[in-house]
Amino acid sequence: MRVLESLPAVLRGEDRVSVVFAYDSTSAFNDGVLELLRDAGCRVMPWDQLEHITVDLVVTASENIEVPEGDCPVLVLPHGVGFHKQVPDSRGTGARLSGVVSDTLLKTGRVWQAVSHPAQEAELLSVQPEAAGRTVLVGDPCLDELEGSRPRRQAYRAALGVAESQRLVVISSTWGRTSLLGQHPVLPARVLAQLPWDEYRVAAVVHPNVWAAHGAWQLRAVLADCVDAGLMVMPPVHAWRAALVAADVLIGDHGSVTLYGASAGVPVLMGAFGLDAMTGSAVGDLAACAPRLDVDGDLRGQIEDAMRTHTPYQYAQIADKAFAERGQALARLRHVIYRLLKLSEPPAAAPSAATVPLAQRPGSEVTSWLVTTHVTAGGAEPVIGVSRFPAAVGTVAKEVESAVSFTHLACTDEEADSRLAESASVLLCSRSASSAVAAVRWIEDELERLPGSLMAATRVRGGGVLVGLRDGRVVEAMVTGPVRDTGLCAAVVYACLRSGLTVDDAMLTLRVGDGGQEEAVALRVRPGLPVV
Repeated sequence: MRVLESLPAVLRGEDRVSVVFAYDSTSAFNDGVLELLRDAGCRVMPWDQLEHITVDLVVTASENIEVPEGDCPVLVLPHGVGFHKQVPDSRGTGARLSGVVSDTLLKTGRVWQAVSHPAQEAELLSVQPEAAGRTVLVGDPCLDELEGSRPRRQAYRAALGVAESQRLVVISSTWGRTSLLGQHPVLPARVLAQLPWDEYRVAAVVHPNVWAAHGAWQLRAVLADCVDAGLMVMPPVHAWRAALVAADVLIGDHGSVTLYGASAGVPVLMGAFGLDAMTGSAVGDLAACAPRLDVDGDLRGQIEDAMRTHTPYQYAQIADKAFAERGQALARLRHVIYRLLKLSEPPAAAPSAATVPLAQRPGSEVTSWLVTTHVTAGGAEPVIGVSRFPAAVGTVAKEVESAVSFTHLACTDEEADSRLAESASVLLCSRSASSAVAAVRWIEDELERLPGSLMAATRVRGGGVLVGLRDGRVVEAMVTGPVRDTGLCAAVVYACLRSGLTVDDAMLTLRVGDGGQEEAVALRVRPGLPVV
């Protein structure tokens, strides 16, 4: 992935270089690699045929490979940030420092290791003195892209379906038992259960090794409830960068994504930090100063505190320790590659930092919510506060009912879990009815299909929302602003009925969540529209 993100810009317009891709089919993490290369249109050669061709340069983003015999140079690009993590050594029973090439390969004199900061050379030499003089300072194309994409942040948020009034929480996990998901596998569900759905969206960035080792099917099966609750599991190819650009806060661990996010200006909460992470590295420094997440505590409060107290340059010193030559990585990488190829650089200007491609929202629509409503009377108009939480991840946010506070379960007609649908007090149509007559017909059918429900609501094309009650009345709800969701209007009607407020010729204020977003709602009982 890192090679595919860098080479196209470096070799743009070049007809003197032929690029062939190969991968080790015996790797424990090879799942999906061939499909990735074919989808990108790459020419792929079997690994065992490499020794039969003449190669002028090997470019790899993995240090843990067996390169073909010969005397051509080997350029090792980093696939993370520096040398900060101990990983299992596939050649033995112990561990090795991620990013460091084998002594055998180093002794060939063919290897050049690209680094993003001079301090990384010192880190490398502390464990492999023989690497002296075999590093090249390139910078980091990935960080350059992240920083270059920030001015278009709203476009990335819109592509992921994040509204201007919403916050995007990104949960990032590296791989292994000490990773965030390795230590706290239920954290995504707990985050989703505590964050109001109208105010937050949540995405997960999971290390590609997890996808490769366990398979996409297994990962999606483990996170199925979270996906039903709205979790956006970002595809492992490229899309994680778009989520990071769009993020309002990042819950991470000792993986490189956390350092990228902090360096790009995203507020960070450290959810895990394994003993396999190297102290003294930039990631170690980040863990020492970033706030730690109490995974068993008030997650929403901690997330909001992190966003409120964050300053734009909070982690600037740490970023300066990890990344040099900001904005110049592709130009410097082109210079290195052409020098190793013994070719002159093209006359065209060196490539500047690219921007991250937009990523479309993955996942599925939420179809059930635990809804809490709170009625505040005494003013000119009653205020109905509504907060909704995805029902697929449980009832963590459920409040104790009182004379003015109520909870109910609301489901759309696309809810696949029959247990939830049959338990719902409020039924919602996922589409707009073509007319009031069609709306009433749908209400009638739903109330008959699910006799345990109290009401059914649907939007009417070109109008408001019709809410049919079990007693036969049909209440029309008109909102001054755009009707964003049928469930909000239905929640207002439900709260009025539970608190004893009239639903005929009533003016109320709808307050969505705790963000203070308010809209006026007019209710009236529609005459002549009986539910037969």
